[in-house]
Amino acid sequence: MKQIALELLFQLLGIGAASGLVYDDNQIHLISDNSTNFYHYNIEQQHLYKTPLSLDNIGEDNIYKAAKPDYEAITTDGVNYYVFGSGSKPNRIKLVEVNKLTNEVISENELDILYASMKSFANLSDEDFNIEGVIYDNELWYFFNRGNGPKKANGIFVVKGNNILNDFQLTYTPIKLPKLNKVQTSFTDAIKVEDKIYFLAAAEDSNSTYADGEIKGTILGRINLDKLKVEKTITVSETHKFEGLTLYSQEGKNLEFLLCEDPDNDTNKSGIYKLSIKK
Repeated sequence: MKQIALELLFQLLGIGAASGLVYDDNQIHLISDNSTNFYHYNIEQQHLYKTPLSLDNIGEDNIYKAAKPDYEAITTDGVNYYVFGSGSKPNRIKLVEVNKLTNEVISENELDILYASMKSFANLSDEDFNIEGVIYDNELWYFFNRGNGPKKANGIFVVKGNNILNDFQLTYTPIKLPKLNKVQTSFTDAIKVEDKIYFLAAAEDSNSTYADGEIKGTILGRINLDKLKVEKTITVSETHKFEGLTLYSQEGKNLEFLLCEDPDNDTNKSGIYKLSIKK
């Protein structure tokens, strides 16, 4: 990661607190941590629409903080999308499975057994547990705990088994991340590109998985998939908190990512940025 360039591509009005995105076939599929809607933006047609993240076909925008399901992570197995609640509060443990072709919800489940097992296995309190990124890769699930609680516990859970609801095995690897502007960075999203994990980590001046703090910037990092070791980090911004990461294009060793921003304000719009990396 020798050279990087960050540019704002466009802003999507009506979506606040963007928390994750997937790029596929010239469309961006976006989740928000204060909404039960799934947003879709056709880049060529410049058309935005939404579908509910619920079996009852009812979605809601701008849910107040205490009641929101806090959808923070999205991944795909190539057939369906999987949207995860953060687990930072008891009402934030939902997993929603969505058909990739129709954007219709297939199932809704609660991850109480999985999340309780993670906390127990890694010796994490409720205040230190906050899942902000998930990767599905060849029957393995990688869950990224955001270390913005009292213990600053950044780490990766690897889960395998017949299903992640109640029949699984897991491991946990603590991950040491750098500080940015004297504030500890913590995972906000991650994706797999070939044999590497690329991740975002934001610096937010708070010791709480619930309360927001002053934004101090965001870094991009790369992790060796086999060893789960950080190989490289680079500062993306000292003013933005980016919470979503997806691959946009790849040409040789040069990569382009799309990022979504959560500015922690009431503007009700989400910036979509392009991050270009030349190796």
